[in-house]
Amino acid sequence: MKLSLILAFRNLLGAGLRTWLNVGVLSFAFVVIIFYRGMIDGWNQQARRDSIAWEYGHGHLLHADYDPTDPFSVQDGHGILPRNQQQHLSPILLRQATVYPQGRMVPVVLKGIDVNQNTLAFPTRMLSGSTADIPAMVGTRMAKSLQLKQGEELLLRWRDKNGTFDAANITIAGIFDTDVSAVDNGQIWISIEKLWTMTNLQGHATFFVADGGYQPQEIDGWKFKSQKELLQSLDSIIQSKNIGGSIMYLLLLAIALLAIFDTQVLSIFRRQREIGTYISLGMTRWQVVGLFTTEGTMYSLLATIVGCIYGIPLLFFMANTGIAMPEATQDMGVSVAGTIYPVYGAGLIISTIVLVVISATIVSFLPARKIANMDPVNALKGKLQ
Repeated sequence: MKLSLILAFRNLLGAGLRTWLNVGVLSFAFVVIIFYRGMIDGWNQQARRDSIAWEYGHGHLLHADYDPTDPFSVQDGHGILPRNQQQHLSPILLRQATVYPQGRMVPVVLKGIDVNQNTLAFPTRMLSGSTADIPAMVGTRMAKSLQLKQGEELLLRWRDKNGTFDAANITIAGIFDTDVSAVDNGQIWISIEKLWTMTNLQGHATFFVADGGYQPQEIDGWKFKSQKELLQSLDSIIQSKNIGGSIMYLLLLAIALLAIFDTQVLSIFRRQREIGTYISLGMTRWQVVGLFTTEGTMYSLLATIVGCIYGIPLLFFMANTGIAMPEATQDMGVSVAGTIYPVYGAGLIISTIVLVVISATIVSFLPARKIANMDPVNALKGKLQ
């Protein structure tokens, strides 16, 4: 085995430029695989973390008549939950409304939130610290869409519990920045106590956000969705991105492995006298097969080393500075940060190394099998069978 490793290493060095071209292509595929998968993992972790912090908490307790995918259910999808069952829950009430910025008419979802809640990351101190009659806060996307600035007044029209229209000026007490567009686009947030007064729906909530201490239980007229269920759509998007990425880096890997395969076929064709000499000196045919397979495997090992030389600084730089995302991605409807920081775990790196080494070994073995059927006399003469 030691002799095979020494011979294989010397043969690779003797091949010169051909060896380093194969190593370079394979190392590029190796680095790209780790980079892309690390970026997807980084996006996944960031999106889950932000979605939990800003939108999902540890789950939602929704009114039975409210469907988050059906905007028409907002009108009647609310109710009162007894106080003794509201422990570790923060109420949120949704109402359909219309605002009139610069003479335009824009439909919005008016959301009431408890200013004293700590379950979500909303800076509700913007509401509690304002002296305006109806203080409100919006996200940066909503502020940009309506061309609003902090301190501006805005005409708001809504319906009370009887369906009667009412209107008043609201004051933009604050503009918050979040990566979760689902709590920003088309939404205006005010104190839930103020919204109760405006709509005569005292104590009503469309859904409750649970914190870490909440224990789910059956409550008539309400349904609980766990954090896992709420994140399912995000997980599906991440999975589809992983599949799409797999196709890309498998194509890169296939190109690199094809180069190794062609090199091995050419080596066997040109080195028949060398193969015959090995057999004549006492090596079995399968030992020679093992020698050529080892050479192919060494391509992957050298590619790993070369990839680490330029890949570690590059990936470390990306992990620290992040990857800026286009502004258009902020309105995709899922959590996408302005900058994604890739995550490169030990499992990712080890699994990629194993994939590259095993693939190179298999590709090297396939043409090397021909050696087992060679006639050593013809091989010494350099004749094809």
